[in-house]
Amino acid sequence: MDSFFSVLDATIRVATPLVLAALAGLFSERSGIVDLALEGKMLAAAFAAACVAYMMQSPWAGLAAGMAAGVMVALLHGIVSIGYNGNQLISGVALNMMVSGLTPVLALAWFQQGGRTPTLDDAARFRSIELPFADTIAASAPLKALFGHNILVYLAVLVIVVVSWVVYKSRFGLRLRAAGENPHAADAAGINVKLVRYLAQVISGALCGVAGAYLVLAQTGAFIQDMTAGKGYLALAALIFGKWRPWAAVSGCLLFAFTDAIQIRLQGSELPLIGSIPDAFIQAIPYVLTVVLLAGFMGRAVAPKAIGVPFVKSR
Repeated sequence: MDSFFSVLDATIRVATPLVLAALAGLFSERSGIVDLALEGKMLAAAFAAACVAYMMQSPWAGLAAGMAAGVMVALLHGIVSIGYNGNQLISGVALNMMVSGLTPVLALAWFQQGGRTPTLDDAARFRSIELPFADTIAASAPLKALFGHNILVYLAVLVIVVVSWVVYKSRFGLRLRAAGENPHAADAAGINVKLVRYLAQVISGALCGVAGAYLVLAQTGAFIQDMTAGKGYLALAALIFGKWRPWAAVSGCLLFAFTDAIQIRLQGSELPLIGSIPDAFIQAIPYVLTVVLLAGFMGRAVAPKAIGVPFVKSR
């Protein structure tokens, strides 16, 4: 039974950055902008968070820097995709490649540690919240799985609720969905479509910033080259799996995180008649699941109608 709660605990930890990135992509794609740049935004945020947290010895300063870096990359994507009506797919891939190459070069130039940043002290990282009944939590696997996390995990839970309300209950959410479904009708109704899309990019960048900062400030404690390891693409796959709906996308993130947690426990294990399972095969499980789901196993997902289509204001 303890092994189940151990997997649950790992699933929650692994799912947190995926959930934040998927919700970031939700805002961007619901507004009509294809967001392949989730990976690049997370990676830039992780690097900025690591640098600033190390210099300031504050996880909150690192978190703010990560969010700022995510917003900057998101605005670059917005300028190309919204301001100049450029190809959104190419813009996203180009940003990912740029950030992937730039971050280790800067890390090497600034810290001379082979493209990574120095390991953060405990004071510069987010640790598990110390509750009044901490001893009881530590001794109980179920309580530890639910309450033994850092503040960013619980922030992610709050973000899920807020995003769901904003998208479906707020005026901005209505305009966001209108911009992604029929931007010309939204423009005729007096909605500034480009402004809505830019705001969606800012929100997307901020959420990706938290996701990237989480990887450094709550998990590894240092920036490592390409440390996102495809998490941005997994988050995008979860978003498509969830048909661009918040709670369904979160379910997809939990599914991917569960397979990731399982593959970590399976590494080095042996099965009857088969023997030792190659680690490379086990590590591929989450990505194989992604391909299977996106190939149509769960049914065809219908994207926002105007996604990827440049908006040109009618004269």
